[in-house]
This record gives sequence, C-alpha cells and structure tokens, in this order.
Amino acid sequence: DNWAFLYAQRLALKQELPLHVCFCLVPKFLDATIRHYGFMLRGLQEVAKECTELNIPFHLLLGYAKDVLPAFVVEHGVGGLVTDFCPLRLPRQWVEDVRQQLPDDVPFAQVDAHNIVPCWVASPKQEYSARTIRGKIHAQLPEFLTEFPPVIRHPYLPSCPAEPIAWEVCYSSLQVDRTVKEVEWATPGTAAGLAVLQSFIMERLKSFCSHRNDPNKAALSNLSPWFHFGQVSTQRAILEVQKHRGKYKESVDAFVEEAVVRRELAENFCYYNENYDSVQGAYDWAQTTLKLHAKDKRPFLYDLQELEQGTTHDPLWNAAQLQMVQEGKMHGFLRMYWAKKILEWTRSPEEALRFAIYLNDRYELDGRDPNGYVGKLQDGGCLWSICGIHDQGWAERAIFGKIRYMNYAGCKRKFDVGQFERRYAPH
Repeated sequence: DNWAFLYAQRLALKQELPLHVCFCLVPKFLDATIRHYGFMLRGLQEVAKECTELNIPFHLLLGYAKDVLPAFVVEHGVGGLVTDFCPLRLPRQWVEDVRQQLPDDVPFAQVDAHNIVPCWVASPKQEYSARTIRGKIHAQLPEFLTEFPPVIRHPYLPSCPAEPIAWEVCYSSLQVDRTVKEVEWATPGTAAGLAVLQSFIMERLKSFCSHRNDPNKAALSNLSPWFHFGQVSTQRAILEVQKHRGKYKESVDAFVEEAVVRRELAENFCYYNENYDSVQGAYDWAQTTLKLHAKDKRPFLYDLQELEQGTTHDPLWNAAQLQMVQEGKMHGFLRMYWAKKILEWTRSPEEALRFAIYLNDRYELDGRDPNGYVGKLQDGGCLWSICGIHDQGWAERAIFGKIRYMNYAGCKRKFDVGQFERRYAPH
C-alpha cells in the first residue's frame, strides 16, 4: 500500500528493468531512542522478507542518504530514483542533499505516499484551520481515495542480489539512547498493524465517536505508531473503516475527520511554515498574547527532569506522563491537557514548547511527526496546545492570554480522573 513503491515498479516494468528498494539507516534522528529504532527495524525485517518474495532486492545502507545512496546509484547503474515525502525540514534536507549528488542523467521523483491527497495538491498554501482545508480535501478524495493496485512479483531479475542484512550490526550502528525501552503492547510491522486496524473496526469503532475523549475507555484506533513508520497506510485504514459507514456513520465520519482532514492539516502546516516547531510559527494573535503574559507569575515552576519523571503536584498530569514513558502512547485527550500544563508550569512559552517537543519525541512512538507538532490526530499537537495553531482566541486569562485553557476540574467533568490516576500511579 505504497504509492511511491507502486510508481517505481511501474517505471521499472515500462523500461523492462529490475527494481531495487533501498533504506538508508541514519545513526540518529532528532530525539528518537532505541524504542523508535527498534520498532522501525523490526518492521523493516518484514519488508525485506516480502521484497525477497517479490523478486525485488532490499538493501539496507548504513549512513545518511547523501553519503551512501549516490554511490549505490552509480555502482549499480541505476536508471532512476523514486522517494517518498515527509514535510519536516530534516527529511526534506536529506532529499535535497541526494538530489545535488546524483548524476545529471538520473531522474529523481518524489511521491507523497503517506497522505491521501498529496500535500502540495491539497492546497498551494498554509491553511488557517480545519475549516479552510476540509472542503479542499473532501473535494479531492474521490480522485485519490482509491483502492491500491498490487505490487506484483517483479519479472526482471537484478544483476546483483542484495547483500544479506546483519540486523544486529544495524542495531549496534545506532548512536541513540538505549535507556528508553521498547514497548510490549505494540508489535511492529504491517501484519501486526493490520491486526490492530481489524480489532479497531470490530471492537472499538462503534464507540469511537462517543468515547474517544475518555482515557478510561478503549475507543481509539491506536494506529498512529504504524501510520508514523509507514507500516500501515492511512489510506488502507480509511478504505477499511469506510466499509462500516452504514452501521457506524458518526464514528466513521469522526475517524475520517481526524485521520484525513486533521492529519493532512498538520502536514500542510509543516510543509508551508518553516517555523513549525517554534513560537515564531504561531499566528500573530497568539504570539502577541503569549508575549503579553510571558512575565505572569506561574503557580508552579518545574524543570525538565521533574516533568520527565512525572513528579509534579498534579496526579492526573503525572499519570499521563507515566503512561507515555511506559507505553509510548499517551491518550489523545490528555495530550492537550499535558502540553497546556507545561505552558503553565515553565518559565516561558519557548521553554514550554521545547520541553513538550522533547518529551513527545523521546517517548511517543509516533513522535517526530507533523501531528506531534500541530496535529489533532493525536489530539493536542504541541503547537496546537501551547500556541493556538488551528485554534481561535478565547477569553483572556493569566499566563495563557487568549490561548485555550484546560484545567483539572474540566477533566473531572469529562471522565473519571481518579480511575486513570490509579492506573498509572507511580509504583
């Protein structure tokens, strides 16, 4: 279920050439830890096996793409290169670096394989909110939300088979923190991800609309780790979920809103706003209001270590933080509360955003993702919560200014806070 892969195979078939898949394993990426790399590498083992069955060599190259890929292209006489798309600045830089080093006669194509409506097709500019992009996305879904043709067993044999992959060597080549352990509830890989999708449809979809904001209820899809690592396509999830619209219309519509409209809104923001991870990326009204209240007295001040260990005065916040540390996934509703409290308990909006992004990217399996910065798919992306991105101004108050406020009492009205706190109480 990968449009970049399908496009590459189509080119290869047309030219009657073998097809190679290359994955460049970088030694470190933002605040990713062994938790993230382990999930990715175990998923890639499944990909490598499938590629072999399809007669398509899978190459795992150690190092940054600019250092290993152009040499591979020259050495193997590769006639064309296809890559996928991520709107974040580092992956975009990787693509640009490769482009500059490729031989002039090797065409290089980029396919947005992880959005349903390609990012630059959905809109040519930064959209203000879900309201302004929703119509554009829905108008183009009939063209793009189609069934995937299959990847076929490739008929043209490669002149050089892929080197056998020493997966243990891959692990030891990483320069990442190994203290953040891999999680047990989420099995990496497409097969496991599709099983989670099926269990969502059979067991949780019916209550998605009514209970998705209750952290004590099992109503979420839990698919974001597989979406993030490309192990399950969002498009596949939508195609499968939509088959149940007759039975669960409201839940299906709510899921499409979050997994398509809100998700692609986050991609749009990161693609068109180079300050997608800083206060400078916020709208003028939000920057102004945060600046006006930057010197307001904070009721509590915590440093990064106290936040990371979940040792604040607020048992609900601590429980949410510990859920993220232990499971690599915090409930979506609590992500909003969690990030907003960091704004309230740190020295400045800039520090709050830095801490929130660091913790999100270090512990969340789906961190380092457009949705983590601004998205609503996992509910409060850091800039949505702290800088009011894709939101509106609310009644003015201390510290927050006009940024939407959340508090403990409000959470108590929404769900049984005590039950959640007991589940993640520090042992």
